[in-house]
Amino acid sequence: MLIQAVTLFPEMFQSITGYGVTGRALKQNLWRFNAINPRRFADNKLGYIDDRPFGGGPGMIMMAPPLKAAIEEAEAQCSGSSKVIYLSPQGTPLTHNKAAELAKLDNLILLCGRYEGIDERLLQSSVDEEIGIGDFVVSGGELPAMMLMDAVLRLIPGVLGDMQSAEQDSFSDGLLDCPHYTKPLEFQGMTVPEVLRSGNHGLIAEWRLKESLRRTLARRPDLLEKRSLIPQESRLLNEILQEQRESQS
Repeated sequence: MLIQAVTLFPEMFQSITGYGVTGRALKQNLWRFNAINPRRFADNKLGYIDDRPFGGGPGMIMMAPPLKAAIEEAEAQCSGSSKVIYLSPQGTPLTHNKAAELAKLDNLILLCGRYEGIDERLLQSSVDEEIGIGDFVVSGGELPAMMLMDAVLRLIPGVLGDMQSAEQDSFSDGLLDCPHYTKPLEFQGMTVPEVLRSGNHGLIAEWRLKESLRRTLARRPDLLEKRSLIPQESRLLNEILQEQRESQS
C-alpha cells in the first residue's frame, strides 16, 4: 500500500514512519509513504497557500489551486485502487470497519487541512470522502491522518507480528476487548483470574467472551443494541444481567 499525505508539515509523519510496528513495516517494504507539501505549488514567492474567506470572518482558508496540484501529483504516483480522504471533524467517524475497508486499497491520499479549513470547491471536486476521529477540533489534519494510518496499517498482513492481535482487538467483532493479564501472578493484592490459569481453552474462550460482553454493556451499550446476538452471547449476557440484579439486591 502507498499512503501519501498532502501536508504543510511533512516532518510530523516521522512519528509513524520511524517508530513502532508501522516504522518497522515501512523498513520491510510492507507499505510506502510519500508527503507532498502544497506550498510547492503556491503562485507567490513566499509560499502562501491561504487567504481570507469571502464574506468575512475569522481565520484563513486554504486555497484550492495549490491543493489541487498537490493531489494531482499524488494521484500520478498511484497504481491500482485509490481514494482521496480529507481529515475533518465534519466527516464520517472512523471505525474499525472503515479501517478494514481502506486497508484493501492500493493507495490512500490523505489531505491534511490547517487554519479555518479548505475551499469547499476543492472538497467537492477532488475529495472522495471526509473522515473524522471524534467530535472535537485539533489544529490540523496531521494527527488524525496518523491515527487513520495506524488503524489501517495494522490490518495489513505482516505489519503485526501476529495477525490475531488485530482480529481480537476491540471493535473487530463488534464488542470491546476483554481484560488481559501477564506476569506477575499477583500485583498489589490482585491476582490473575483462576480460569486463565486453568489450561482449559474452552472455559477460557467463554470467560473472555463473557468479559467482552460485560465490558461492552458497561462502557458502550450502544454497540450491543446494534448487535444480533448468537445464542451463546445471549446466554452469557443474561448471566451478566442476573449477576448485576443480585449484586444490587
